[in-house]
Amino acid sequence: MGQIEWSAVGVALGLLLFHAVGVVHVIHVLIHGRTAQGTIAWIVCMLVVPWIAIPFYWIAGRRRFSGYVRARRAEDRDLRTLHENLHGHLKEFELRPDDAFGRAAEQLGGLPFTKGNDIELLIDGNETFEAIFRAIESAERYLLVNFFIVKNDRIGTKFQQALIGRAKAGVRVFFLFDEIGSHKLPHSYLREMEIAGIECHSFGTNRFWWSRLQINFRNHRKIVVVDGREAFIGGLNVGDEYLGRDEKFGAWRDTHLQLRGPTVQAIQLVFLEDWNWAADARIEDLDWDGDPQPHDEITAILPTGPADPADSWQLVVAEACASARDRLWITSPYFVPDAGVLTALQTAALRGVDVRILLPEKADHLMVWLAAFTFYEEALPYGIRLFRYTAGFLHQKVMLVDDRYGFVGTGNLDNRSFRLNFEITAVTTDRAFISDLREMLEHDFERSREVAMEDFTERNVAFRLACRAARLAAPVL
Repeated sequence: MGQIEWSAVGVALGLLLFHAVGVVHVIHVLIHGRTAQGTIAWIVCMLVVPWIAIPFYWIAGRRRFSGYVRARRAEDRDLRTLHENLHGHLKEFELRPDDAFGRAAEQLGGLPFTKGNDIELLIDGNETFEAIFRAIESAERYLLVNFFIVKNDRIGTKFQQALIGRAKAGVRVFFLFDEIGSHKLPHSYLREMEIAGIECHSFGTNRFWWSRLQINFRNHRKIVVVDGREAFIGGLNVGDEYLGRDEKFGAWRDTHLQLRGPTVQAIQLVFLEDWNWAADARIEDLDWDGDPQPHDEITAILPTGPADPADSWQLVVAEACASARDRLWITSPYFVPDAGVLTALQTAALRGVDVRILLPEKADHLMVWLAAFTFYEEALPYGIRLFRYTAGFLHQKVMLVDDRYGFVGTGNLDNRSFRLNFEITAVTTDRAFISDLREMLEHDFERSREVAMEDFTERNVAFRLACRAARLAAPVL
């Protein structure tokens, strides 16, 4: 048999092996598929083009981050005990929500509503980073830092040097970053921090040999905790564009929070769970005593992600739609809702709720931006009002439910936040804070334009086809 014949045999055997492995994966898809449509699509691809479908399935088809689940709950007794003890530490501050939505949010987040908090709204980059740098400078014992994106630019260097300065002053600094979001961060940036005594780790999903292709999960959280008494969460990463220094995006519209009080301990616990996965190590000697504030704002922290038993952030948004009676205002840079959230938004609008969704006029991720246009036809006829922010690039993640609940955090209206990203959001019932939030959003709507169906239907055929094609990728956008 000649070389050509042997090559043909090798190709045939390889194809046969792929198809055999594809059949095995079909069983896995049947057991773990998220939706009937997605399951059918994966099965067809596994049987027809398994050499393409199998590696893509391991990248994009996984629903649960099982390794993190084991590390968080099954293997680490100390961390599990710490989670259980948090309720003991905060018992005197805990409050049981008096309505169904609050109870659902608390159950999905797994952390209690507490009184005695002080929440300050930080609008845009200058205000946010000025507050963060002041807090870092005030640190005396430890700093816990986690960002999705950290860049080696002007603000990134200033941030690095601020952490190094506190480390040299004897403050323990723990620095966590997402390995995909911060993939451009040079090793020299981290090395300088490590030399100063800062513990640095990337949050990756491929800690074990069998998870090398499991790269679709992201740690999208932004957290800074100072001495267990002060914390920051919200939409801003560490990069010059978040201060409006990027010529492409111009002014950057974002929202962050500065928090004090017992809720800081909840944020601290979320960081520790992430650190446990990334570093496989514990952080000892942290402050777990609640520090009640005179403003006495009632707040809960909602950590959500692919290690949860359910799609927690998706359920929070859907329940917000179901419970809203007068107003449901949501801002997000991305609008690619799944069928459940889209139906909930439609139903709320049909009930007469003022449903508004504020999106950016400009695009930072073209595929997601294009896909959003296809939802006009499923939103506008039902009374959902869509707005495009025109005074710069909008990146904030805010939700207002009537005058009862205000949300600020990292979660978007897309599949990544619903199922693939680790997110963190603060929710409060404080009337004064909600009033400030409403005024902020009213100002944002004034700097926006309301969209019409013609913004999509009267575009040229090529644009509409590109939007339709982009929507097909919605599960991994």
